[in-house]
Amino acid sequence: QVQLVESGGGLVQAGGSLRLSCAASRRTFSMYSYSMAWFRQAPGKEREFVAAIAYMRQTHHADSVKGRFTISRDNAKNTVALQMNSLKPEDTAVYFCAAKQGGTTTIASFYTDWGQGTQVTVSS
Repeated sequence: QVQLVESGGGLVQAGGSLRLSCAASRRTFSMYSYSMAWFRQAPGKEREFVAAIAYMRQTHHADSVKGRFTISRDNAKNTVALQMNSLKPEDTAVYFCAAKQGGTTTIASFYTDWGQGTQVTVSS
């Protein structure tokens, strides 16, 4: 099992930026075979795909964040990041980091490891 720890959430005004980070750790863990993703969940809503990145760095972003958010990874440091620009109040949610072996998918249930989440609040 992979332990994932998110950081970087907070309160920001609309139009602002935040950078989320996710550190993955497990004894002898190597990220090279894992795809990583970010999901988010707003109160009263289902968990929603945000972005994913394969171990060869192919990326996929949800239409709602395309052009504003960018996912990236550093395999040597076992980290994945989500740069969020031009934030909107509708981006307010708890953001989760997730991992799975193999290719990326937008389906949350296919990811086997999850972080505890970090709150992002965008004020209007």
